[in-house]
Amino acid sequence: MNIYTLLVLLLIGLIAGVFGGLLGISGAIIIVPCLVFVVGLNQYEAIGTSLAFALPPIGLLAMYSYYKDGHVNFLYALILSVTFIIGSFFSSKLATNIPENTIKKFSVYF
Repeated sequence: MNIYTLLVLLLIGLIAGVFGGLLGISGAIIIVPCLVFVVGLNQYEAIGTSLAFALPPIGLLAMYSYYKDGHVNFLYALILSVTFIIGSFFSSKLATNIPENTIKKFSVYF
């Protein structure tokens, strides 16, 4: 990895983190398109990388700030977590069998 790629990744992560923390949006809205069109990963690598990076910082650090202020409903979070795990597992199995160009066209709308 060269310094340019490192700086781009740092900037993408920072922007996605700001939008995620402020608006609660998925980092995938920013991360996946940037990894594909700016960094040059293929669609599958971008999606996999986005999933791998998001778990620790979003799941722990951002949630803790909201928890301290009494803004976390753990029951809802548990339900969403279980369904997210199920949905992401099966959709990832499906997605890896869909042509990359089709996935890329679909992801433009999200």
